[in-house]
Amino acid sequence: MKPINIGLMGVGTVGGGVATVLKRNAEEIARRAGREIRLTIASRRNLELARQLVGDEVKLVADAFAVVNDPEVDIVVELIGGDTVAKELVLKAIANGKHVVTANKKLLAVHGNEIFARAQEQGVMVAFEAAVAGGIPIIKALREGLSANRIEWIAGIINGTSNFILTEMREKGASFSDVLAEAQRLGYAEADPTFDIEGHDAGHKLTIMAALAFGIPMQFDSCYLEGISKLDGVDIKYAEELGYRVKLLGFTRRTDAGVELRVHPTLIPESQLIANVNGVMNAVLAKGDAVGQTLHYGAGAGALPTASAVVADIVDVTRLLTADPEHRVPHLAFQPDQLKDLRILPIDEVYSSYYLRIGAADRAGVLANITGLLAENDISIEALIQKGSASEGNAEVVILTHRVQEGAINAAIAAIEALDSVAGKVVRLRMEELND
Repeated sequence: MKPINIGLMGVGTVGGGVATVLKRNAEEIARRAGREIRLTIASRRNLELARQLVGDEVKLVADAFAVVNDPEVDIVVELIGGDTVAKELVLKAIANGKHVVTANKKLLAVHGNEIFARAQEQGVMVAFEAAVAGGIPIIKALREGLSANRIEWIAGIINGTSNFILTEMREKGASFSDVLAEAQRLGYAEADPTFDIEGHDAGHKLTIMAALAFGIPMQFDSCYLEGISKLDGVDIKYAEELGYRVKLLGFTRRTDAGVELRVHPTLIPESQLIANVNGVMNAVLAKGDAVGQTLHYGAGAGALPTASAVVADIVDVTRLLTADPEHRVPHLAFQPDQLKDLRILPIDEVYSSYYLRIGAADRAGVLANITGLLAENDISIEALIQKGSASEGNAEVVILTHRVQEGAINAAIAAIEALDSVAGKVVRLRMEELND
Protein backbone atom coordinates (compact mmCIF):
# COMPACT_ATOMS: atom_id res chain seq x y z
CA MET A 1 0.00 0.00 0.00
CA LYS A 2 0.98 3.62 -0.48
CA PRO A 3 3.22 4.83 2.39
CA ILE A 4 1.78 7.34 4.84
CA ASN A 5 3.64 10.65 4.67
CA ILE A 6 4.19 12.61 7.87
CA GLY A 7 4.68 16.37 8.12
CA LEU A 8 6.27 17.52 11.37
CA MET A 9 5.85 21.05 12.73
CA GLY A 10 8.32 21.91 15.49
CA VAL A 11 11.66 20.12 15.39
CA GLY A 12 12.80 20.42 18.98
CA THR A 13 13.54 17.87 21.69
CA VAL A 14 10.37 15.88 21.13
CA GLY A 15 10.38 16.40 17.37
CA GLY A 16 13.89 15.01 17.21
CA GLY A 17 12.70 12.06 19.29
CA VAL A 18 9.83 11.42 16.86
CA ALA A 19 12.25 11.39 13.91
CA THR A 20 14.54 9.01 15.80
CA VAL A 21 11.75 6.56 16.70
CA LEU A 22 10.26 6.59 13.19
CA LYS A 23 13.64 5.84 11.66
CA ARG A 24 14.98 3.40 14.25
CA ASN A 25 11.80 1.32 14.47
CA ALA A 26 10.61 1.76 10.88
CA GLU A 27 10.21 -1.96 10.17
CA GLU A 28 8.38 -2.73 13.42
CA ILE A 29 6.13 0.31 13.01
CA ALA A 30 5.21 -0.72 9.46
CA ARG A 31 4.34 -4.23 10.70
CA ARG A 32 2.03 -2.78 13.34
CA ALA A 33 0.49 -0.07 11.15
CA GLY A 34 -0.04 -2.15 8.03
CA ARG A 35 2.02 0.07 5.75
CA GLU A 36 5.20 2.15 5.70
CA ILE A 37 5.23 5.46 7.58
CA ARG A 38 7.69 8.11 6.38
CA LEU A 39 8.67 11.51 7.74
CA THR A 40 8.88 13.56 4.54
CA ILE A 41 8.82 17.23 5.59
CA ALA A 42 9.52 19.16 8.80
CA SER A 43 9.60 22.80 9.86
CA ARG A 44 11.75 24.88 12.14
CA ARG A 45 13.07 28.40 11.76
CA ASN A 46 16.62 27.27 12.48
CA LEU A 47 17.13 24.83 9.61
CA GLU A 48 20.68 23.93 10.64
CA LEU A 49 19.57 22.71 14.08
CA ALA A 50 16.61 20.90 12.54
CA ARG A 51 18.92 19.06 10.15
CA GLN A 52 20.93 17.71 13.08
CA LEU A 53 17.76 16.27 14.62
CA VAL A 54 15.93 14.77 11.61
CA GLY A 55 18.73 13.82 9.20
CA ASP A 56 19.35 14.52 5.53
CA GLU A 57 16.47 12.59 3.95
CA VAL A 58 13.72 14.90 5.30
CA LYS A 59 12.76 18.09 3.48
CA LEU A 60 13.13 21.07 5.81
CA VAL A 61 11.22 24.36 5.65
CA ALA A 62 11.20 27.44 7.86
CA ASP A 63 7.47 28.11 7.41
CA ALA A 64 5.20 25.62 9.21
CA PHE A 65 2.30 26.50 6.87
CA ALA A 66 4.30 24.85 4.09
CA VAL A 67 3.84 21.59 6.01
CA VAL A 68 0.05 21.82 6.40
CA ASN A 69 -0.33 22.91 2.77
CA ASP A 70 1.86 20.13 1.33
CA PRO A 71 -0.49 17.97 -0.79
CA GLU A 72 1.67 14.88 -0.21
CA VAL A 73 1.32 14.99 3.59
CA ASP A 74 -1.29 12.64 5.08
CA ILE A 75 -0.77 13.26 8.82
CA VAL A 76 0.44 16.52 10.38
CA VAL A 77 2.28 16.32 13.71
CA GLU A 78 2.10 19.55 15.75
CA LEU A 79 4.87 19.99 18.33
CA ILE A 80 5.18 23.78 18.31
CA GLY A 81 3.28 24.36 21.56
CA GLY A 82 1.17 27.28 22.73
CA ASP A 83 -2.33 28.11 21.55
CA THR A 84 -1.90 30.90 19.01
CA VAL A 85 0.06 29.93 15.89
CA ALA A 86 -0.41 26.25 16.76
CA LYS A 87 -4.20 26.73 16.66
CA GLU A 88 -4.04 28.36 13.23
CA LEU A 89 -1.86 25.57 11.90
CA VAL A 90 -4.02 22.77 13.28
CA LEU A 91 -7.24 24.31 11.97
CA LYS A 92 -5.63 24.84 8.57
CA ALA A 93 -4.46 21.22 8.49
CA ILE A 94 -7.99 20.05 9.32
CA ALA A 95 -9.46 22.33 6.63
CA ASN A 96 -7.02 20.75 4.18
CA GLY A 97 -8.38 17.30 5.09
CA LYS A 98 -5.28 16.16 6.97
CA HIS A 99 -5.26 14.12 10.15
CA VAL A 100 -3.51 15.72 13.12
CA VAL A 101 -1.36 14.34 15.93
CA THR A 102 -0.46 16.79 18.70
CA ALA A 103 1.26 16.84 22.08
CA ASN A 104 -0.15 20.28 22.86
CA LYS A 105 -2.20 20.09 26.07
CA LYS A 106 -2.77 23.86 26.31
CA LEU A 107 -4.13 24.00 22.75
CA LEU A 108 -6.63 21.23 23.47
CA ALA A 109 -7.63 22.34 26.97
CA VAL A 110 -8.40 25.86 25.73
CA HIS A 111 -9.53 25.29 22.12
CA GLY A 112 -10.25 21.55 21.95
CA ASN A 113 -14.02 21.96 21.60
CA GLU A 114 -13.60 23.99 18.42
CA ILE A 115 -10.82 21.79 17.04
CA PHE A 116 -12.73 18.53 17.54
CA ALA A 117 -15.88 20.00 16.02
CA ARG A 118 -13.96 21.07 12.91
CA ALA A 119 -12.31 17.66 12.69
CA GLN A 120 -15.71 15.96 12.93
CA GLU A 121 -17.04 18.12 10.10
CA GLN A 122 -14.04 17.33 7.89
CA GLY A 123 -13.98 13.62 8.73
CA VAL A 124 -10.42 13.64 10.06
CA MET A 125 -8.85 12.53 13.32
CA VAL A 126 -7.07 14.57 15.97
CA ALA A 127 -4.94 12.28 18.16
CA PHE A 128 -3.35 13.56 21.37
CA GLU A 129 -1.94 10.75 23.52
CA ALA A 130 1.28 12.71 24.15
CA ALA A 131 -0.63 15.72 25.49
CA VAL A 132 -1.14 14.09 28.90
CA ALA A 133 1.58 12.39 30.98
CA GLY A 134 4.15 11.96 28.22
CA GLY A 135 4.80 8.30 27.50
CA ILE A 136 1.99 6.95 29.73
CA PRO A 137 -0.87 5.76 27.48
CA ILE A 138 -3.56 7.23 29.72
CA ILE A 139 -5.65 8.70 26.87
CA LYS A 140 -6.11 5.28 25.28
CA ALA A 141 -6.81 3.77 28.70
CA LEU A 142 -9.62 6.26 29.39
CA ARG A 143 -11.03 6.33 25.87
CA GLU A 144 -10.79 2.62 25.05
CA GLY A 145 -9.52 0.34 27.81
CA LEU A 146 -11.97 1.64 30.43
CA SER A 147 -14.88 2.28 28.06
CA ALA A 148 -17.06 -0.32 29.84
CA ASN A 149 -16.85 1.66 33.08
CA ARG A 150 -18.56 4.63 34.59
CA ILE A 151 -15.45 6.57 35.62
CA GLU A 152 -15.96 7.87 39.14
CA TRP A 153 -12.80 9.90 39.67
CA ILE A 154 -9.25 10.48 38.44
CA ALA A 155 -6.26 11.57 40.51
CA GLY A 156 -3.00 12.41 38.80
CA ILE A 157 0.58 13.42 39.55
CA ILE A 158 0.95 14.92 36.11
CA ASN A 159 3.70 17.52 36.38
CA GLY A 160 7.22 16.18 36.76
CA THR A 161 8.79 19.50 37.76
CA SER A 162 6.53 19.95 40.78
CA ASN A 163 6.85 16.30 41.76
CA PHE A 164 10.65 16.54 41.66
CA ILE A 165 10.58 19.63 43.88
CA LEU A 166 8.24 18.07 46.45
CA THR A 167 10.26 14.84 46.49
CA GLU A 168 13.52 16.70 47.13
CA MET A 169 11.94 18.88 49.83
CA ARG A 170 10.72 15.76 51.64
CA GLU A 171 13.83 13.62 51.24
CA LYS A 172 16.46 16.31 51.84
CA GLY A 173 14.57 18.78 54.03
CA ALA A 174 15.57 21.54 51.60
CA SER A 175 13.64 24.75 51.02
CA PHE A 176 11.41 25.32 48.01
CA SER A 177 13.72 28.00 46.57
CA ASP A 178 16.82 25.80 46.88
CA VAL A 179 15.16 22.81 45.23
CA LEU A 180 13.71 24.97 42.46
CA ALA A 181 17.20 26.25 41.69
CA GLU A 182 18.46 22.65 41.56
CA ALA A 183 15.58 21.66 39.24
CA GLN A 184 16.50 24.52 36.92
CA ARG A 185 20.16 23.48 36.94
CA LEU A 186 19.20 19.90 36.03
CA GLY A 187 16.86 21.05 33.26
CA TYR A 188 13.69 19.86 35.00
CA ALA A 189 12.37 23.41 35.44
CA GLU A 190 12.27 26.32 33.00
CA ALA A 191 13.92 29.67 33.69
CA ASP A 192 10.35 30.90 34.32
CA PRO A 193 8.78 27.89 36.10
CA THR A 194 5.37 29.49 36.71
CA PHE A 195 3.52 27.27 34.23
CA ASP A 196 4.62 24.15 36.15
CA ILE A 197 4.77 25.17 39.79
CA GLU A 198 1.50 27.12 39.84
CA GLY A 199 -0.53 24.23 38.43
CA HIS A 200 -1.32 25.47 34.90
CA ASP A 201 0.35 22.53 33.14
CA ALA A 202 -1.43 20.02 35.37
CA GLY A 203 -4.71 21.89 34.92
CA HIS A 204 -4.53 21.58 31.13
CA LYS A 205 -3.91 17.84 31.38
CA LEU A 206 -6.65 17.34 33.98
CA THR A 207 -9.15 19.23 31.81
CA ILE A 208 -8.50 16.79 28.95
CA MET A 209 -8.83 13.72 31.18
CA ALA A 210 -12.07 14.99 32.74
CA ALA A 211 -13.59 15.45 29.29
CA LEU A 212 -12.66 11.87 28.38
CA ALA A 213 -13.84 10.42 31.68
CA PHE A 214 -17.21 12.15 31.98
CA GLY A 215 -18.20 13.02 28.42
CA ILE A 216 -18.09 16.80 28.93
CA PRO A 217 -16.62 19.63 26.83
CA MET A 218 -13.19 21.03 27.67
CA GLN A 219 -13.61 23.62 30.46
CA PHE A 220 -10.15 24.75 31.53
CA ASP A 221 -11.44 28.16 32.63
CA SER A 222 -13.43 26.40 35.37
CA CYS A 223 -10.48 24.40 36.70
CA TYR A 224 -9.33 25.44 40.19
CA LEU A 225 -5.55 25.97 40.27
CA GLU A 226 -3.28 26.24 43.30
CA GLY A 227 0.47 25.71 43.02
CA ILE A 228 3.31 24.69 45.32
CA SER A 229 5.38 27.88 45.47
CA LYS A 230 4.06 28.84 48.93
CA LEU A 231 4.55 25.42 50.53
CA ASP A 232 6.64 25.35 53.68
CA GLY A 233 8.96 22.43 54.32
CA VAL A 234 7.64 22.12 57.86
CA ASP A 235 4.21 21.13 56.51
CA ILE A 236 5.78 18.39 54.43
CA LYS A 237 7.55 17.17 57.59
CA TYR A 238 4.41 17.27 59.74
CA ALA A 239 2.42 15.50 57.02
CA GLU A 240 4.95 12.68 57.03
CA GLU A 241 4.72 12.38 60.82
CA LEU A 242 0.98 11.87 60.37
CA GLY A 243 1.46 9.23 57.66
CA TYR A 244 0.91 11.38 54.56
CA ARG A 245 2.90 12.63 51.56
CA VAL A 246 2.30 16.03 49.97
CA LYS A 247 1.83 15.94 46.19
CA LEU A 248 0.60 18.42 43.59
CA LEU A 249 -2.51 16.47 42.63
CA GLY A 250 -4.87 16.94 39.74
CA PHE A 251 -8.24 15.60 40.87
CA THR A 252 -11.57 15.31 39.08
CA ARG A 253 -14.68 13.55 40.31
CA ARG A 254 -18.28 13.25 39.11
CA THR A 255 -20.85 14.05 41.82
CA ASP A 256 -24.61 14.52 41.84
CA ALA A 257 -24.04 18.28 42.04
CA GLY A 258 -21.54 18.46 39.18
CA VAL A 259 -17.90 17.77 38.37
CA GLU A 260 -14.96 18.61 40.60
CA LEU A 261 -11.99 19.89 38.59
CA ARG A 262 -9.08 20.99 40.74
CA VAL A 263 -5.29 21.08 41.01
CA HIS A 264 -3.64 21.79 44.36
CA PRO A 265 -1.10 20.47 46.90
CA THR A 266 -2.71 17.46 48.56
CA LEU A 267 -1.96 15.15 51.48
CA ILE A 268 -2.18 11.51 50.32
CA PRO A 269 -1.78 8.52 52.70
CA GLU A 270 1.74 7.14 52.29
CA SER A 271 0.25 3.64 51.96
CA GLN A 272 -1.22 4.64 48.58
CA LEU A 273 0.94 3.64 45.61
CA ILE A 274 0.48 7.05 44.01
CA ALA A 275 1.92 8.72 47.12
CA ASN A 276 5.20 6.94 46.40
CA VAL A 277 5.61 8.30 42.87
CA ASN A 278 8.77 10.35 43.21
CA GLY A 279 11.14 12.54 41.23
CA VAL A 280 10.05 13.56 37.75
CA MET A 281 7.82 10.53 37.24
CA ASN A 282 4.08 10.81 36.54
CA ALA A 283 1.15 8.62 37.57
CA VAL A 284 -2.60 8.62 37.05
CA LEU A 285 -5.02 6.72 39.31
CA ALA A 286 -8.45 6.13 37.77
CA LYS A 287 -11.47 4.63 39.56
CA GLY A 288 -14.06 2.82 37.45
CA ASP A 289 -17.25 1.31 38.84
CA ALA A 290 -16.50 -2.12 37.32
CA VAL A 291 -12.71 -2.36 37.31
CA GLY A 292 -12.00 -0.48 40.56
CA GLN A 293 -8.73 1.44 40.75
CA THR A 294 -6.12 1.29 38.00
CA LEU A 295 -2.71 2.97 38.31
CA HIS A 296 -0.83 4.16 35.22
CA TYR A 297 2.81 5.07 35.90
CA GLY A 298 5.76 6.17 33.80
CA ALA A 299 7.84 8.99 32.35
CA GLY A 300 5.75 12.11 31.94
CA ALA A 301 8.19 13.97 29.70
CA GLY A 302 11.40 13.61 27.75
CA ALA A 303 12.26 13.20 24.08
CA LEU A 304 11.77 9.47 23.61
CA PRO A 305 8.92 8.80 26.10
CA THR A 306 6.85 11.59 24.55
CA ALA A 307 7.88 10.54 21.05
CA SER A 308 6.64 7.05 21.90
CA ALA A 309 3.14 8.46 22.45
CA VAL A 310 3.29 10.64 19.33
CA VAL A 311 4.33 7.75 17.09
CA ALA A 312 1.70 5.47 18.68
CA ASP A 313 -0.92 8.02 17.59
CA ILE A 314 0.53 8.08 14.08
CA VAL A 315 0.24 4.29 13.99
CA ASP A 316 -3.37 4.42 15.21
CA VAL A 317 -4.39 6.95 12.56
CA THR A 318 -2.61 4.89 9.90
CA ARG A 319 -4.49 1.77 10.99
CA LEU A 320 -7.78 3.62 10.64
CA LEU A 321 -6.83 4.84 7.17
CA THR A 322 -5.79 1.32 6.22
CA ALA A 323 -8.97 -0.29 7.58
CA ASP A 324 -12.33 1.47 7.86
CA PRO A 325 -12.01 5.20 8.58
CA GLU A 326 -15.75 5.51 9.20
CA HIS A 327 -15.47 3.53 12.45
CA ARG A 328 -13.16 5.69 14.49
CA VAL A 329 -12.90 6.01 18.24
CA PRO A 330 -14.51 9.39 19.09
CA HIS A 331 -12.06 12.15 19.99
CA LEU A 332 -13.40 12.51 23.53
CA ALA A 333 -14.47 8.87 24.00
CA PHE A 334 -18.19 9.70 23.77
CA GLN A 335 -20.07 10.20 20.51
CA PRO A 336 -20.01 13.94 19.62
CA ASP A 337 -23.78 14.38 20.03
CA GLN A 338 -23.71 12.70 23.45
CA LEU A 339 -21.47 15.15 25.34
CA LYS A 340 -23.14 16.51 28.50
CA ASP A 341 -22.71 20.05 29.69
CA LEU A 342 -22.29 19.08 33.35
CA ARG A 343 -21.63 21.88 35.81
CA ILE A 344 -18.06 22.27 37.11
CA LEU A 345 -18.29 22.83 40.86
CA PRO A 346 -16.80 26.04 42.28
CA ILE A 347 -14.15 25.22 44.86
CA ASP A 348 -16.31 26.50 47.75
CA GLU A 349 -18.79 23.66 47.10
CA VAL A 350 -16.18 20.90 47.04
CA TYR A 351 -15.91 18.49 49.98
CA SER A 352 -12.49 17.45 51.23
CA SER A 353 -10.52 16.64 54.36
CA TYR A 354 -8.00 19.23 55.51
CA TYR A 355 -4.62 19.68 57.13
CA LEU A 356 -4.40 22.86 59.24
CA ARG A 357 -1.27 24.31 60.85
CA ILE A 358 -1.95 27.07 63.38
CA GLY A 359 0.61 29.22 65.20
CA ALA A 360 -0.81 30.06 68.62
CA ALA A 361 0.11 31.19 72.11
CA ASP A 362 1.06 28.24 74.31
CA ARG A 363 -1.33 28.85 77.20
CA ALA A 364 -4.42 27.32 78.74
CA GLY A 365 -7.66 27.62 76.81
CA VAL A 366 -6.18 28.41 73.39
CA LEU A 367 -6.55 24.90 72.00
CA ALA A 368 -10.12 24.74 73.34
CA ASN A 369 -10.95 28.00 71.53
CA ILE A 370 -9.60 26.64 68.24
CA THR A 371 -11.39 23.31 68.45
CA GLY A 372 -14.56 25.10 69.58
CA LEU A 373 -14.57 27.24 66.42
CA LEU A 374 -14.14 24.12 64.30
CA ALA A 375 -17.08 22.52 66.11
CA GLU A 376 -19.24 25.59 65.52
CA ASN A 377 -18.73 25.06 61.79
CA ASP A 378 -19.55 21.33 62.06
CA ILE A 379 -15.94 20.34 61.40
CA SER A 380 -14.87 17.06 62.99
CA ILE A 381 -11.21 16.47 63.96
CA GLU A 382 -9.49 13.26 62.86
CA ALA A 383 -6.05 13.88 64.40
CA LEU A 384 -4.25 16.62 66.33
CA ILE A 385 -0.65 17.20 67.32
CA GLN A 386 0.94 20.13 69.14
CA LYS A 387 4.53 21.30 68.75
CA GLY A 388 6.41 23.76 70.93
CA SER A 389 6.95 24.35 74.66
CA ALA A 390 5.69 26.63 77.39
CA SER A 391 9.13 28.19 77.82
CA GLU A 392 9.02 29.50 74.26
CA GLY A 393 5.60 31.01 74.78
CA ASN A 394 4.13 29.73 71.53
CA ALA A 395 3.20 26.50 69.83
CA GLU A 396 2.15 25.05 66.50
CA VAL A 397 -1.08 23.10 66.40
CA VAL A 398 -1.52 20.67 63.50
CA ILE A 399 -5.04 19.36 62.88
CA LEU A 400 -6.41 16.85 60.39
CA THR A 401 -10.16 17.14 59.78
CA HIS A 402 -12.78 14.78 58.44
CA ARG A 403 -14.50 15.67 55.15
CA VAL A 404 -16.21 19.03 55.09
CA GLN A 405 -17.27 21.56 52.47
CA GLU A 406 -14.65 24.15 51.53
CA GLY A 407 -16.94 27.02 52.44
CA ALA A 408 -17.18 25.76 56.03
CA ILE A 409 -13.43 25.33 56.46
CA ASN A 410 -12.86 28.84 55.08
CA ALA A 411 -15.31 30.28 57.61
CA ALA A 412 -13.63 28.41 60.46
CA ILE A 413 -10.17 29.53 59.37
CA ALA A 414 -11.30 33.17 59.25
CA ALA A 415 -12.67 32.89 62.80
CA ILE A 416 -9.49 31.19 64.08
CA GLU A 417 -7.26 33.84 62.50
CA ALA A 418 -9.31 36.52 64.28
CA LEU A 419 -8.34 35.12 67.72
CA ASP A 420 -5.80 37.33 69.51
CA SER A 421 -3.99 34.17 70.63
CA VAL A 422 -3.33 33.09 67.01
CA ALA A 423 -0.33 34.50 65.15
CA GLY A 424 -0.40 34.91 61.38
CA LYS A 425 -2.28 32.97 58.75
CA VAL A 426 -3.51 29.42 59.15
CA VAL A 427 -1.79 27.06 56.72
CA ARG A 428 -4.36 24.89 54.95
CA LEU A 429 -3.79 21.89 52.68
CA ARG A 430 -6.39 19.54 51.26
CA MET A 431 -6.28 15.76 51.78
CA GLU A 432 -7.51 12.88 49.63
CA GLU A 433 -7.67 9.28 50.86
CA LEU A 434 -8.25 7.95 47.29
CA ASN A 435 -9.99 4.84 48.56
CA ASP A 436 -13.56 5.21 47.26
